[in-house]
Amino acid sequence: MDRPRAGIRVLTEDMHPDQLRLDEAAATERIAAAFPALAGQPVVALSTPGTMNALFRIGDAHVARFPLQSAALEDVAAEARALDEFATCSPFPAPVVRGVVDRDEGYPSAWSVQAWIPGRTASETLADEDPGALPLLADDLARLIGALRLAPLRGRTFDGRGRGGELHAHEEWMTQCFAKSGHLLDVPSARALWQRLSQIPHPGTEVMSHKDLIPPNLLVSDDHRLAGVLDGGSFGAADPSLDLVVAWHLLGLDDRRRLRAALGSDGQEWCRGAAWALQQAMGLGWYYERTNPAMAALGLRTMRRLLADPDLD
Repeated sequence: MDRPRAGIRVLTEDMHPDQLRLDEAAATERIAAAFPALAGQPVVALSTPGTMNALFRIGDAHVARFPLQSAALEDVAAEARALDEFATCSPFPAPVVRGVVDRDEGYPSAWSVQAWIPGRTASETLADEDPGALPLLADDLARLIGALRLAPLRGRTFDGRGRGGELHAHEEWMTQCFAKSGHLLDVPSARALWQRLSQIPHPGTEVMSHKDLIPPNLLVSDDHRLAGVLDGGSFGAADPSLDLVVAWHLLGLDDRRRLRAALGSDGQEWCRGAAWALQQAMGLGWYYERTNPAMAALGLRTMRRLLADPDLD
């Protein structure tokens, strides 16, 4: 089965400052001009919970990604290189880039066209609150994370952007999140959990990491196996615990324990993974409450799992 072909998400507010917008007609024109071989193929805007790009399906084999905030050519090109490297390291299908286009007067951001990977995301396939038993999916996720950890670093280290370095570097952001989330969740419990987990020291080693293993980026088959991995454009060096966020974003307690056992994570690595999941989830709830309800719901769901997890006591 495939991801939705149509449906444009209508937002009452932009998700980001200076957010860019592009309709199907303008996207069709830009794609045809930049990729003549794709001219004449149907272009359909996709409704997704994504927060960084507007997606347009091109025929049956391609998808265009237009950043929602202006991005320089070198940044989109770097993302394209990371996507291609990720696809070579992932044991599951992942998109490769067909081309990168620079910004111009018509669209003030560089953008790209990628191969389309068929399938439905975990967000579409699995029940939101209680996904049920997913032992085979837990095994597949362990296989994915294990394979990424074996990818060569080639001298690379964490680039300092986003998650994956020192937990304490996010204190200011977490303080803001706690201040804005009182109407959404048990902030005192969340703050206490963060204070405890964020004290766990960095292991002093790094591995290659997807960096954003959330349900919208995972394709899941009808028999609940991992069928593909999307959005590998941040693939890079990071804390080995970072990709463990998927445990709380997606799995119930028994399957989290199965994933942990398969990876051989000790207590410190596992709890640092929970800290990264908490850092991400706390920002999703309040930030996207009005502009992207699906992402806000994901964050709050993850927070409920974290706060109820007996293995984090």
